[in-house]
Amino acid sequence: MSPARQLRAIVTGRVQGVYFRGSTEERARALDLAGWVRNLPDGSVEVRAEGTESALEELLTFLHEGPPAARVTAVRSERLEDAPLSRPFSIRG
Repeated sequence: MSPARQLRAIVTGRVQGVYFRGSTEERARALDLAGWVRNLPDGSVEVRAEGTESALEELLTFLHEGPPAARVTAVRSERLEDAPLSRPFSIRG
């Protein structure tokens, strides 16, 4: 089994009010990732996730498209080494 890794991503475009957080939560839970997703005041969405590298790559691929109503214009991502993230993956207010 691969060691856990962490990802932080900021997704911009039409990503609020289009079920982006809910679909991200569903995908992350299906991939057995820990972490969270939340809307940011500037209209973007922040994602913090922890799991295997392959699962994080799958989530990152999803973040570039999002749900059908979303229009992603950019995804800025970085790998982190931080304290373990909570399970299950959740939506933050």
